[in-house]
Amino acid sequence: MSKDRIGNEEEPEIIYIPDDEGNEEEFEVIMKFEVDGSDAKYMMVVPLEADEVDEDSEEVYAFRYEEDGDDLKLYTIDSDEEWAIVEETFNTLIDEFDGEEDHD
Repeated sequence: MSKDRIGNEEEPEIIYIPDDEGNEEEFEVIMKFEVDGSDAKYMMVVPLEADEVDEDSEEVYAFRYEEDGDDLKLYTIDSDEEWAIVEETFNTLIDEFDGEEDHD
């Protein structure tokens, strides 16, 4: 498992995702990771306007992604099996991060 950016104090990565009507919405990438035994890469994003809301209640969206040079292709996670793997990995990484924070 690899993880990027969680807990780092670097500049946030912002991506733009079109909604159903073609309007681009801004999202902050909070985590990127790969699942062991798979070539698939995943990212977790939150809408930028969520910063104004209580941090505990912000919505987190997950996508499978591929990078081709500067192009980023996002894919929705449709299968329950794939979603379960992504959710479990995300929760594990969050728990590890919280544990590291407690020791600082």
